[in-house]
Amino acid sequence: MSRRNKILEKLKNNPNNVRFETIQDLLLHFGFKERQPSGGSSHYTYTFKSTIITIPKHKPLKKVYVSRVLELLEELGLINKE
Repeated sequence: MSRRNKILEKLKNNPNNVRFETIQDLLLHFGFKERQPSGGSSHYTYTFKSTIITIPKHKPLKKVYVSRVLELLEELGLINKE
């Protein structure tokens, strides 16, 4: 099992206490483009084709953001639904 698959399984089983950098790494790996905030904002925007998701850089990330990222990756067919 690859490192990314292990991370995905961990996120699916326990979406609490996830670091922003973990989600950032996953999204960039799957081809999302990152737009960093300007003007003091803490929200990063990721785009993939016509799909856009905005995630705040908080430690740890809230469960709702982790769940939404996993749902989005499944909808786009980038990871398997399980």
